[in-house]
Amino acid sequence: MPRNHAPSPSDNSSSRRATDARIWAALLAVVLALVTGLVGAAPAQAASQGAGFGTWAPTSAYGWHGSMLVGGVHTYCITPGAATPVGPSTDRGITGNAAGLSPAQLTGINVIVTKYGQTTDPVQAAAVSWAVKAVADWNRTLHAYGYPGDSLAGAVNWTFSSLSPQHNKAIQDKAVAYYAEATRAKPVTSAARIRLTTDPAAPTSGTVRVDSGAAATGKITLTNAVFVANGKRTLGSARTGVAYPIRATPASEGAPVTVSASARFTAGPAAAVRLFTTPQAQDTAGPGGEVVLQAKTTDAAPRVTPFTPSITTNVVSPYAAGGAFTDLVDVQAVDGTWPRSNGGYAALRAEADVYVTDAAPEEGQPMPADASLAGRLELVTTAEEGPGAYRVASDWGMDRPGYYTAVWTIRRENQSDEVASRLAGGYSWTERWGVPSQIVMVPDITTKAQAEASTGDSIFDTIVVRGPIPAGGVTLTGSVYRAVDGVAPADTCVPENLIWTSEPVAVSTPGETVVTSPGVETAGTYYWQERAVDTAGRLVHLGACGIENETSRVSEPAPSPSPTPTPDSTPNPTPTMIPPAFPPSDEPSATPGTLPATGLDETTIGPLAGGAALLLAVGAALIAMRRRRFGAQRPIG
Repeated sequence: MPRNHAPSPSDNSSSRRATDARIWAALLAVVLALVTGLVGAAPAQAASQGAGFGTWAPTSAYGWHGSMLVGGVHTYCITPGAATPVGPSTDRGITGNAAGLSPAQLTGINVIVTKYGQTTDPVQAAAVSWAVKAVADWNRTLHAYGYPGDSLAGAVNWTFSSLSPQHNKAIQDKAVAYYAEATRAKPVTSAARIRLTTDPAAPTSGTVRVDSGAAATGKITLTNAVFVANGKRTLGSARTGVAYPIRATPASEGAPVTVSASARFTAGPAAAVRLFTTPQAQDTAGPGGEVVLQAKTTDAAPRVTPFTPSITTNVVSPYAAGGAFTDLVDVQAVDGTWPRSNGGYAALRAEADVYVTDAAPEEGQPMPADASLAGRLELVTTAEEGPGAYRVASDWGMDRPGYYTAVWTIRRENQSDEVASRLAGGYSWTERWGVPSQIVMVPDITTKAQAEASTGDSIFDTIVVRGPIPAGGVTLTGSVYRAVDGVAPADTCVPENLIWTSEPVAVSTPGETVVTSPGVETAGTYYWQERAVDTAGRLVHLGACGIENETSRVSEPAPSPSPTPTPDSTPNPTPTMIPPAFPPSDEPSATPGTLPATGLDETTIGPLAGGAALLLAVGAALIAMRRRRFGAQRPIG
């Protein structure tokens, strides 16, 4: 049988116990205020015999081994050697100051009288009685009835081999087991601390955690938040050392919110007992309850629901002939919800600087030094729409060719209080330079049509491309429209008035391109319209219709004057006259190497032929330089 050992009683040990008791009493005064079932002193009442064996009397040969029942509570002797408390007993309530016992002793006694002592089983009650007395005073317990050894089982056997031999072994085993469990119990000396955390990326999210030096379980209650696991404000069976995810619940969408949390945990048996005292008799102990750890905390600052706006922009067209810079701006909340104000959406303010450059911007590269500010755009969202798409047009015009690039920004300092309070401190967002969807190219394409022509002649138009030119170049065409009486020139260039379109001409560098129509058969006024598209087929440029420099007027040629008759001395033959004839042998003939007498002589034709050849060569060169293009040779008009 295992040897159970405790220090023998002495004045020194008693002094140490008294000193320890005073130290622990100060600490336990706080702990016991949290002990469940706190009970104050009650009027005296007589203890009655509980469950056990022996004689219910102040003294007897074998004594009483079991519980004393006081007010329905099974209590057990903690002052072995004293008389059985058969007289009036006083309930001193739950206390950590009983019979000079240490917190460790009180904790152990509380464990076994709570767990095993509230019973009507005499064997179990007798075993608890022996174990409690052994914890309280080992030596007095073992030797009170003359047992000379130092084994708890031996002391039980010394008495119960005569008192109740049939229960002797069971009581021994239980008593030894209960005593061992009591000595293993450790007093709880730690307080609890509760902590709230906030997710920096999402302040309405976070955790709550209870920490303590003791393992404890209990209930956590939240204010202005719920547990992610159950969607409720309370969580039962929570454990120390575990972080539980929470989600803040502001009073209104997007409003700042302060979260509070409280916890009530139990951390095992208290270092206390429910003490009953009887004059000139034993002090007895009942259950002392559990240690209750309580803690609470509140956010140091309100949680601000995050708001991170974003802007997606697209110009109406990547090409324009000038006029206002028009942008389609889509504003959304990337994180959080859109702030509210006065029952509607709070206004968000965004600005854009628009720059013009001669060269195409490169996305992500620094803004070039030659970029000049063309103007500014401003967007203020409405209370009705809030997030969504807005069309923003400048009040200034793109008045010169080049690349116009918008750069949007959102700055916290430009916002209302409702919006600024939801943005991070120092928040600023700026669009990257050269985003393709933010560039408008204004090309420089001009034309000059042939002003006048005669019927039957072709007409031409000169298209001058100076730049900028889209990557991949442009494809040019020229079209001719017939003027219609009663139709304004600007409205004439429609399909029903089209009479001819040139073949497409690819152009990738600045220069002139001439398009020439076939001969025009009908006199009238004709309007040219040039068109340029990029490699994707998108319209880069469309000339104005009906303007003077794109007008060709075709008229009938003036009739040639009739020649004046020359007098002839030779009489005109009459119908009856037969003209003279020459015999075949008398017909004039040309000498080889000569022209007929009516033409030019050989000395004259030579220089003229050489000059004509030179003029033809020069003309061909000029035509090649101007990239002249001819259409079909079928007459038009």
